[in-house]
Amino acid sequence: MWFLLIMEGTQHYSGNNEVRCLIRKVLLQTLANELPQGTIKYSSKVVHIEELGDLKLVHLADGSVLKATVLIGCDGVNSVVAKWLKLSKPVHTQRAAARGIADFPGGHGLEPKMFRHYGNGIRHGFVPCDDKSVYWFMTFMSPEHMDKEMENNPEKVKKFVLDNIGNVPTMSKTVIEKTELNNISVVPLKMRWPWDMLLKNISKDNVCVAGDALHPMTPEIGQGGCTALEDAIVLARCLGQALPERPDGKTGQDEGDIHRRIKDGLEKFANERRWRSFILITTAYLVGKIQQSSGSLMRFLRDKIFSRVVIRAQLRLAAFDCGEISHI
Repeated sequence: MWFLLIMEGTQHYSGNNEVRCLIRKVLLQTLANELPQGTIKYSSKVVHIEELGDLKLVHLADGSVLKATVLIGCDGVNSVVAKWLKLSKPVHTQRAAARGIADFPGGHGLEPKMFRHYGNGIRHGFVPCDDKSVYWFMTFMSPEHMDKEMENNPEKVKKFVLDNIGNVPTMSKTVIEKTELNNISVVPLKMRWPWDMLLKNISKDNVCVAGDALHPMTPEIGQGGCTALEDAIVLARCLGQALPERPDGKTGQDEGDIHRRIKDGLEKFANERRWRSFILITTAYLVGKIQQSSGSLMRFLRDKIFSRVVIRAQLRLAAFDCGEISHI
């Protein structure tokens, strides 16, 4: 179970800014509803990619094989497509995140604001999704081989969070206590080294990656899901410009020309998203290190100096304009 935190800001980094929280499954269902029935093939883990001329053969775990004229890997942090492109394997950041969503049938009465607390190596916060549900999180230091028992035991996760959350307002504990066990998850936090964005292939031939497969990052700036949506818009624009349709719905090019145009469109996408991904991954990691530091000097710098800088950086990154696709 995953949740998506979206932060939105205007081009002015003070005043009229918003924090919005969406449940990931709601967003995914909304997007899926816009597709023709049967477009999505579920439970289709990619296990191998094979080349066949200009086509890519995508082998799935159920034994089926898909022929792809263009292959866009959005297969998450442990992406098989990213591995095929020879991007580095995401690394464990020595931290983990517990997350949950609490339901308040009678309403929670909270203002539409995000609440965050730091201290003793813990980063905790909560934010309303709507009038009756509240999303919460807690990131904490964790060894690379996280306790598998806790990973698959939401009751243990809940107890761990309540025992380690520290001296926080009563509402913070109430939100966690009200959370049903099936609405709690814990995962190790991983990221891709940001220099991969500059030194390695985001696209090759008629293959590219997007979303978490491209830029897995830690969650401190709330831009992981937002950046995936940006990727989708830029990718649609780049491919749309590379393959303009005629009024009859055809491209008017032979297969060789289409393949070249796809390759050019994906390269344009990669070049456009390279620096954006680099900046986001780097900023998220540094913000996490600052916010979750437990040393006395670092706490002083965080509380007195860095906190304001971090907030401005988050709003500035959230105010990014990736353009439109409506003119294609």
